[in-house]
Amino acid sequence: MKRFALVLAAVATLAGVVVSIVRASGQTEKGAAPIFVTKMPPGFRDWTVISVSHEAGNINSIGAVLGNDLAVKAYREGKLPFPDGTIIAAVHYTYVPSEENNKVFGRVQSFVAGPPTNVQFEVKDSKKYAATGGWGFGHFNKDGTLGNDALMQTCFPCHAKASRDLVFTQYAP
Repeated sequence: MKRFALVLAAVATLAGVVVSIVRASGQTEKGAAPIFVTKMPPGFRDWTVISVSHEAGNINSIGAVLGNDLAVKAYREGKLPFPDGTIIAAVHYTYVPSEENNKVFGRVQSFVAGPPTNVQFEVKDSKKYAATGGWGFGHFNKDGTLGNDALMQTCFPCHAKASRDLVFTQYAP
């Protein structure tokens, strides 16, 4: 019986040490490093269009900015900060001339979505993503794989410059 009590005490002590190490490494809820969005929300392609975007320069893409029901409701009501559960998606494409349209117009003036480049997400969860202003960020490559950590480290510093709860996109009814 003494041997069993000794083993039980040793196991309890070991468990306590493991918990202490995890807490000391900053992996608790309050002190955790930013957690990035690592899975695409299901059904996001069926969400409502909030706006469209065009990035010139080296990026040279067009995009559709979509929102889940909470995002759309907050946009329509002008509610800031966005409520927890809000998810905004930005689906990006290269843009290419539309040969069919340009034949009708008689010159190159019509462009359409070309090959996809990436999909990005902003997920509002004030507690989970407290270290990044209440928002989790995700970047997925054109093949659906997760963007690298170095790229995702750039999301929060850039979005921190936005004047509307870390969101750049304005609603285009």
